Amino acid sequence: MTDISMGGSAPKSSLTTVDARTRKRNAAEKRFRAYGLTAIAIGLLFLIVLAVSIIRSGVPAFTQTEVHIDFTITQEQFDDAESQMLKTSAYQKLFIAALQSQLEDRGLEVSFDPAAIERLLGKTGGTIREYYRENPDQIGTPVRFELAASSRVDGYFKGRVSRDTVVDSRFLMVSDLDLVDALHDVGIITQAFNWNFITGSDTGVDNPGGAGIGVSVIGSFFMMLVVLVLSLPIGVAASIYLEEFAPQNWFTDLIEVNISNLAAVPSIVFGILGLAVFIQFMHLPQSAPLVGGLVLTLMTLPTIIISTRASLKAVPPSIREAALGVGASKMQTVFHHVLPLAAPGILTGTIIGLAQALGETAPLLLIGMVGFIARAYPEGVVSGFVDPNSAMPAQIYTWAARADAGFYEKAWGGIIILLIFLLTMNIIAIILRRRFERRW
Repeated sequence: MTDISMGGSAPKSSLTTVDARTRKRNAAEKRFRAYGLTAIAIGLLFLIVLAVSIIRSGVPAFTQTEVHIDFTITQEQFDDAESQMLKTSAYQKLFIAALQSQLEDRGLEVSFDPAAIERLLGKTGGTIREYYRENPDQIGTPVRFELAASSRVDGYFKGRVSRDTVVDSRFLMVSDLDLVDALHDVGIITQAFNWNFITGSDTGVDNPGGAGIGVSVIGSFFMMLVVLVLSLPIGVAASIYLEEFAPQNWFTDLIEVNISNLAAVPSIVFGILGLAVFIQFMHLPQSAPLVGGLVLTLMTLPTIIISTRASLKAVPPSIREAALGVGASKMQTVFHHVLPLAAPGILTGTIIGLAQALGETAPLLLIGMVGFIARAYPEGVVSGFVDPNSAMPAQIYTWAARADAGFYEKAWGGIIILLIFLLTMNIIAIILRRRFERRW
């Protein structure tokens, strides 16, 4: 006979009844989910703010204010300019006369002096002379010159400079803006996409408008080749030995601890090591992508070794046991079965390590890649490795350290290009992981 049949009381709780403890636990779970969603929302908010700031500050670097002048020089004018002592000044006078003539043809009477043209465009005489010396067949035919405006004129059209903030100086006068507006009204001054920023080279501190990041991109490319060729085989070989073949004793434990510690060492320490070993001891060329690649290889190796070992550990032990059970040797088991299954993780870790090395600046400071101004592309593959050059993060650092606001704008634009490279490398890592990933 049950308790109920004897008149006993019913149970105080059941599975269908939500008691106080259950309500408290459910409330705690809801709060935890809310904390997680809040953390994700805050992270996304900061990411959006960062992306908007980079794009807003860097996109103007991809446009350039240009002055389009149709210029024709006769053989007599060319010979006369070349016969004078101040040749560039002679070409400058011819350019100013051509500009004045075009303004008059369009019905504008604007008075300006030669100094105003220099403030707006710099010394254009040297550019014109160099063009006709390289292209003598163009003498006597109309040529359209597309000349980059000065940094302050460019800033005037991009909103960095206004009439209220301009102070008369040797760089720009308030009266020069009248000439700028007149040239813009007749279509002589226009805004165009700045291909030179992507394909050009760095300039001196007085010419931010002509500065480009193309040569630095090539320097980073050669550095990444060195890092890839050295870090991938060395890192994977060390990982395979430590994970599959090395005996478990105090010596291998010491090696593993030191690899983990090296992964946490500040990158500037590797720069000091590269300066002492590769430049001062081995006398390798300073500021060369080869030295930069060697330094970044030392920095990237711990990351690749740790990620590769994690990928090897993720392969189930049953794969190894099955291979050994059918007669495969230890070497065959590793290279025919374990390594192919771990390949997606190895490739992902390698590309992530390369992406980390691509954005490093501190090691390059110590080997001189920041102090060198890369003005020309390398002449060949060998010179690309051993000739002095710069890299994208070093170039961005150099521009950000200069006083002119035009260089600061170029630094933001360089960050956009660097982020495009990093995103591309991470997308490649994801594609390779999906392509080679195997299920078991």
